[in-house]
Amino acid sequence: MESDFGDAITSNPAEGITAMSMITTKDGTEIFYKDWGTGQPIVFHHGWPLSADDWDNQMLFFLRQGYRVIAHDRRGHGRSTQMATGNEMDTYADDVAAMAAALDLQNAVHVGHSTGGGEVARYLGRHGTARAEKAVLIGAVPPVMVKSDKNPGGLPIEVFDDFRAQVAANRAQFYKDVPAPFYGYNRGGAKVSEGLKDNWWRQGMMGSLQSQYECIKAFSETDFTEDLKKIDIPVLVMHGDDDQIVPIADSALLSSKLLKNGTLKVYKGLPHGMCATHPDVINPDLLGFIRG
Repeated sequence: MESDFGDAITSNPAEGITAMSMITTKDGTEIFYKDWGTGQPIVFHHGWPLSADDWDNQMLFFLRQGYRVIAHDRRGHGRSTQMATGNEMDTYADDVAAMAAALDLQNAVHVGHSTGGGEVARYLGRHGTARAEKAVLIGAVPPVMVKSDKNPGGLPIEVFDDFRAQVAANRAQFYKDVPAPFYGYNRGGAKVSEGLKDNWWRQGMMGSLQSQYECIKAFSETDFTEDLKKIDIPVLVMHGDDDQIVPIADSALLSSKLLKNGTLKVYKGLPHGMCATHPDVINPDLLGFIRG
């Protein structure tokens, strides 16, 4: 199926072609995606350095509620092509647009977590909302993470330089360490899931070192302010107030004010990875917003 973004090749397992579903973008990148069910499409955008698998709980939940659920691996992540180029937000957004065109998505709800929230904002700001009905930003990086004169409440660039140094030096060990603050497992009384920690590591190690290294700049330094201002559909902004990865004060509290039709919902004591640690809380709230 051809789109404005190049030949987007899709495969249908039901027709016995292949068990892998891919679209191919204009620069030859193959983007892996899952596409389950029928009905209104919900498109899930994962965080760094993960994959579509991070949404398995939500995919299953919404499939059972009668929705069509779609999640892709960002270029350089998971099962998508490990490209040395295009590891920045404009291209991420263009890849999403190519997928939306290839799958002919209409009235879609785009749900983005962390870096995926930035991807949603840039996609809607760059390509418009003609194919979208609603959006959700969860623990998302917009408006901009890094500290500057214009963003005095941001995190110092040294924080992200340290991320890069650790990824380059020993990615395997760094990805063993990150899940503790990501899921709030370093807090007293936290119920630790070794399975979730192992799955985080598995997903991270599937992707390209180069792509994940460059993605740190994309998620930390991209300014989504103008994207947020352009979005004219309802947007739910969900954030845990104990998010140790994307602090709420310089993200959700600001983003919700920039959106034309934004609703802020703060979760007391919940961590960055609250979709995985507290799906019993997050999933019903997502469903209520989508149905509302």
